[in-house]
Amino acid sequence: MAAVTPSLGRIHPASTILFLCDMQEKFRQVAYFPQIVSVAARMLKVARLLEVPTVLTEQYPQGLGPTVPELGAEDLQAIPKTCFSMVPAVRQELDSRPQLRSVLLCGIEAQACILNTTLDLLDRGLQVHVVVDACSSRSQVDRLVSMARMRQSGAFLSTSEGLILQLVGDASHPQFKEIQKLIKEPSPDSGLLGLFQSQNPLFG
Repeated sequence: MAAVTPSLGRIHPASTILFLCDMQEKFRQVAYFPQIVSVAARMLKVARLLEVPTVLTEQYPQGLGPTVPELGAEDLQAIPKTCFSMVPAVRQELDSRPQLRSVLLCGIEAQACILNTTLDLLDRGLQVHVVVDACSSRSQVDRLVSMARMRQSGAFLSTSEGLILQLVGDASHPQFKEIQKLIKEPSPDSGLLGLFQSQNPLFG
C-alpha cells in the first residue's frame, strides 16, 4: 500500500477564506483581547488587499454585544449565531465556494467556538489554519489545551505573519509593499511564549 502524503498546508488566496469569530464587546475580559483583535485586524487588512473573502460571526449579539470597532470590520455583515461553531451559520457561504481549500481562523474563545469550528471544518475536508496570535480564551489553560487538541485533530497552528507571507508568496507581488507596511512591526505579545515551551503537549 502506498504511503499517504500528509498535507503540507500550503495556502493560496484564490482557495482561502478568513473566518473572524465573535470578537464582541462582552468578551473584552478574554486574555490578551486587545492584542488578539489587533492581529485579527491585520489579517483582515491583508485579506482585503489580496481579495480573500472574509466572514464574521457574532455569538448571541443581543446579549454579548456587537463586534468591537477596533477590528475594523464595519463593512462586513456580521452573521449571528448561538451554536458553538461558526459552520452552521456560514454553511451557505462555504457551499457557494467549491474552490475553497483553506480556512484561516481568528477569534475567541479557543475552547469553544474556535475548537468546534475547527472540528466542523475538518469534517468537511477543509484545511484549517488556526492563527494562534489571533485566538484566545479567558483561561490560558483552556487556550493551551484547545490548541493542542486542534493540532491533534489535524489543524495547522500558524502565526499571522507566517500565513500572510504564504498568501503573498513573492516580494514581487503587486500588493507586497502595502503588506510589508502592515507586518513591519511584529505582532503584539499575546502571551504565547509561555505556552509554546518544548515540554508542552503542543510539541508532543
